[in-house]
Amino acid sequence: MQSISTLTLFRFPTLSDKIWAFFQMQFAHAHIRKAPGLQFYKLMGSGRNLGFSPLPDWGVYAILSVWDNEKSAHQFFQEAPIFKRYQSHSSENWTVFMKVIQAKGLWSGGNPFNPSTDIDECNPLIAVITRATIRTRKLLQFWRYVPTSQRPIQDGCPGLLYTKGIGEVPLLQMATFSIWKSMGDLKNFAYHSPEHQVAIKKTRELDWYKEEMFIRFQPYQFEGSWGGVHIPDPFLIPSE
Repeated sequence: MQSISTLTLFRFPTLSDKIWAFFQMQFAHAHIRKAPGLQFYKLMGSGRNLGFSPLPDWGVYAILSVWDNEKSAHQFFQEAPIFKRYQSHSSENWTVFMKVIQAKGLWSGGNPFNPSTDIDECNPLIAVITRATIRTRKLLQFWRYVPTSQRPIQDGCPGLLYTKGIGEVPLLQMATFSIWKSMGDLKNFAYHSPEHQVAIKKTRELDWYKEEMFIRFQPYQFEGSWGGVHIPDPFLIPSE
C-alpha cells in the first residue's frame, strides 16, 4: 500500500477553544508523533486572508500529515484521543485525503512527499501546497510585495475551488493550500497571472527564501464539514 497525505482544518469558535488550540501548537506534539503509521506531520496556524497573510486567524488551525497508508490515517482520525480532543473543541473540521503527484524542494531539511504510482487519470482535481521559510533579512521586502502578488486570488481565479494560508511560524514559515478544478486552471494562474510571474522573478532575484517546497497532490476523498456545509464534494466548498 502506498503512502498518502492528509490535511485537516479545524475551526475553533470560542475564546477558550482558541486558547486551547494555540497551546496545542506546543503540547499536541507528544501525542501526535506517536501515531502508528505516521511518517511526517506539521501543526499549523492560519492566516486571516486568502493565501499568505501576516495577520493570524486565531480560529482556524491545521494538521498536515503523511501516512504509511490510508488505513493508518483513518485509524488516527477515528481512534486517537488527541484527534478526538481537537474535535471536541472545534465547531467543525474537514479532512482532505491526497496522493502526491510531484514534490520539489525541502521541508525541515527533507522531502517526505513521495510521488504516488496510483494516480487516477479520471480525477482532474489538483491540490497544491506552496511552503517557504523566509529569510529574516528579507522579511520586509517579501511582505511588501505579498498584497500585489495575491491580488488575482483575492479578485477570484477561474477554477480555484478553495485556498487558505497556513503556517508553522507567523511571518517566517508560511504556506498556502489550494484546490483547483483541473491542472489547466492551475497552469493558467501560474503562467498567465502577471503578478504571479513577477513574484517568481523576484523570488529568484532577491533570494527571499531560506527553504521552499512546492507540492502537487490529487485530492481523492473528503470528510467532514466546512463553512457549515458537509463537504464530500470539493465543488461545495464555501470560500471561507
